[in-house]
Amino acid sequence: MTAEPDLARQPFAIEHQPEGSDRQPLNSAPRPLDPAALAVLNLPMHDPRVRPLLDELAVEYDTRYGDLFGRGAAAEELNRYPADEFEGPGGALLVIQENGESIAGGAFRRYDADTAELKRIWTRSGHRRRGLAKLVMAELETLAASRGYSRLYLTTGPRQPEAKHLYLATGYQPQFDLDADPETLKFLAFTKELSEVPPH
Repeated sequence: MTAEPDLARQPFAIEHQPEGSDRQPLNSAPRPLDPAALAVLNLPMHDPRVRPLLDELAVEYDTRYGDLFGRGAAAEELNRYPADEFEGPGGALLVIQENGESIAGGAFRRYDADTAELKRIWTRSGHRRRGLAKLVMAELETLAASRGYSRLYLTTGPRQPEAKHLYLATGYQPQFDLDADPETLKFLAFTKELSEVPPH
C-alpha cells in the first residue's frame, strides 16, 4: 500500500455491484477519482469481489517478507483470523469498487471492548496514488465509530514505509521509536482515538 494524496471524503453508499474491469495501466499517470463511479461495499471475506485484493496482497507480502518469514508466510498471515471476526457487529470488511472493479479495501476486527484493529488495508497496484488509501481509512474509521469503538489499533511491517507514512499522515500515533531502524522491529504499531476523527 502506498501513502496517497488528500481526498475529500464523499458520502458513498454501501451497496452491492457486479464485478467488472476498468484497470489503469501501471505506467500511466494516476486518474483522478470520480465519486460517481465509486461504491463502498461491506462484504463477507469469502465474497469473490474480495479475492482480487487478498490475492495481490499475498504476493506483495511474500515479495517483501519472504526472505524474512519464509515463502508462504503471507498466506498463513492472511488466514490467521477466522473470517467471522471481520463480520458485524464487531468487525467489517469494506471494498471500494470503481465501475464494478474491486480496487481497494480494508477491514477491522474487535481488539478489545473499546478498540477495533484495522487489517488488510490495500490498494491494487494499478490504482495507487489516487487517494484510495485515505478513503479506505476514512470509511473504516467512520464505520468503527458507528459501531461503538472509541479507539483504533493497527500494525504494519517494517518493510512497508508507504504504510508507515500513510498512518502518520492520517493522525495515527506510533507505539514505537520512530528513530529506530525498522528492520530491528518485528512490526510497527499505531493507535488513534476516534474522537480525533473529524465529523463528516
